[in-house]
Amino acid sequence: MKRILLLMAVFSFNAMAAPVNINKADAKTISDSLTNIGLKKAEAIVKYRTEKGAFKTVEDLTNVAGIGEKTIEKNKKDILLQ
Repeated sequence: MKRILLLMAVFSFNAMAAPVNINKADAKTISDSLTNIGLKKAEAIVKYRTEKGAFKTVEDLTNVAGIGEKTIEKNKKDILLQ
């Protein structure tokens, strides 16, 4: 029973997540919208963007500490740049 409730919760959360513009969204929105991106990584995305400028490609996210190609692949469909 617990397993079913957990699966329902995970499905509901993922169904609610919407694509996010990583060049405009705040850290909370980014962490809520992307898989395996917690608040700390989302804050690192915002910090990088503030210091270095807007992301030109989704792959530019690999320049942020803690974000690799696997994370990008999992989230590619939910990442917007403009």
